[in-house]
Amino acid sequence: MQLTRFTDLGLRVLMYLTYRDRTAFVTIGEIAEQFEVPHNHLIKVVNKLGKLGWLHATRGRNGGLKLVADPQYLKLGTILRELEGSTQLIDCESPPCALKAGCRLKSALDVGLEAFYRAMDDVRLADIVAAPTGDKIVTLHHHYLSLHH
Repeated sequence: MQLTRFTDLGLRVLMYLTYRDRTAFVTIGEIAEQFEVPHNHLIKVVNKLGKLGWLHATRGRNGGLKLVADPQYLKLGTILRELEGSTQLIDCESPPCALKAGCRLKSALDVGLEAFYRAMDDVRLADIVAAPTGDKIVTLHHHYLSLHH
């Protein structure tokens, strides 16, 4: 199983925004530069995260992004389910599989995927940004500010 690029970027955005001692909003440009990803890819991700109520985006010269979800309560399983948009590893319907009527593969994969999501429900956003990750986020942000201000 591999997460989509969309989910990967969504996780990085949420992680980067957990640093609470910021004096200003974080721009999409900052995140794009930090993670070396195209600006337009991040816009789609940020829109989805905003619709989910996890971040707030403000337009304009002094605008940017701010995390509004509490990292202590936002579960990794929830994030992954929402961003992946699919709860199955294979689709036996499209195109129709000749083995569908007598195959046990899909049910085995479904059980495994559900176990994965249950395990991810035990991990909070706050857990994945604990040291040393959180320290690295602070360092990245300070480095960005020193280069751009």
